[in-house]
Amino acid sequence: MCQKLVNKYNVAGPRYTSYPTVPYWNADSFSLIGWENVLKQSFDESNKNEGISLYVHLPFCESLCTFCGCHKRITKRHEVELPYINAVLKEWSLYLKLLGEKPKIKELHLGGGTPTFFSPENLKYLISELLKVSELAKDYEFSFEGHPNNTTVEHLQVLYDLGFRRVSFGVQDYNLRIQKAINRVQPFENVKSATDLARQIGYTSVGHDIIFGLPFQTEADVIETIRKTEALMPDRIAFYSYAHVPWIKGNGQRGFKDDDLPSAESKRQQYETGKYLLEKVGYAEIGMDHFALKNDNLYQAMRNESMHRNFMGYTASKTQAMIGLGVSSISDSWYGFAQNVKSIEDYYDLVNQNIIPVYRGHILSEEDLKIRRHILNLMCHFKTSWIRPEMTFDELPEVLIKLKELEQDGLITFERKQLTVTEKGRPFIRNICMAFDLLLQRKKPDTQLFSMTI
Repeated sequence: MCQKLVNKYNVAGPRYTSYPTVPYWNADSFSLIGWENVLKQSFDESNKNEGISLYVHLPFCESLCTFCGCHKRITKRHEVELPYINAVLKEWSLYLKLLGEKPKIKELHLGGGTPTFFSPENLKYLISELLKVSELAKDYEFSFEGHPNNTTVEHLQVLYDLGFRRVSFGVQDYNLRIQKAINRVQPFENVKSATDLARQIGYTSVGHDIIFGLPFQTEADVIETIRKTEALMPDRIAFYSYAHVPWIKGNGQRGFKDDDLPSAESKRQQYETGKYLLEKVGYAEIGMDHFALKNDNLYQAMRNESMHRNFMGYTASKTQAMIGLGVSSISDSWYGFAQNVKSIEDYYDLVNQNIIPVYRGHILSEEDLKIRRHILNLMCHFKTSWIRPEMTFDELPEVLIKLKELEQDGLITFERKQLTVTEKGRPFIRNICMAFDLLLQRKKPDTQLFSMTI
């Protein structure tokens, strides 16, 4: 990759799991009633056909991983499990009352935190109770995030019996020095054991998360991690950049010095080398920072352009409504976003008062919806167009002027009223999306809100 382009485009920018991005949500015009109205609208439009997605945030971890940007609570006290599960079920009951009819679940994902902090018995109780008052779509997909050090055969079997067929394990890097720096020591043998157990039980998609740009990490470390990954051949790989945002996440990302992080040039080379090695052994690049084997349904979704991106990352299918349960969870009705309170104590207090525990969100304007479609097209399919009138907006001419420079640098091409990201431009997809981000253009942040794009 051209170093000149890396230097030019290595700026702070969003990862676009949503548009508008969270810092640009309009808190002044948002209300719980407004959120309930747009969710009900979306549910009524889509539940009978495609169904809804459900995300459950399970925030507890026994130790703090210093690379992590998720909302979590560190504890070794497992008596916290049942009270939290009961609060989640209470929140679900509040949504059921609002929706007024039995939801059809198409996707269900357990994230965290560490979902496998919870005992198999308690996870069974949680999922069974959630599904007791729901229907299942014919092509439903259940998935969860597992920690290789504590995901047992009992965890895998219980969740498999409940319908889970996809699991992702956080690997990050196999170098012991790096693992110690990020406080995530897990030998290759643990990852291999968890992966093998999942496959023996019958999971059809096993994923690994690998991070580049970690403290002390070198290109040689990435090569060694991918060499070991090749020995296991997970069905999906999330190979993404470490987001260094300690000013947002507090002391959790201060387990090492800023000087211990690789330079932008080294970081980009880590990605280029990793991408080359992954593609060499049979993985296809999927959207931004994701790879899949060609027999995985995420690859098929990319090929037939049904892939979607939301706060859970890339998914093989789209649902118009996604409800997030649990502390800090984000819900998406397509017409609006809503995030739950981040304090577990506040969360308990609100659900016990029979109040859906939302504290902020954004209701999308017509302009927001159009920009959202363009950014989703770019993030999922590396192209977008404005041939149809519903894809045009007032400031499109100004956006096209901004894109001219990216075209001159060979990152995009134009044909009639369509933009296509070139192979050279894919590593800069966040920068390309930023040209469409009208809210970001209108109000540049005074302080750094986002991680660097390279």
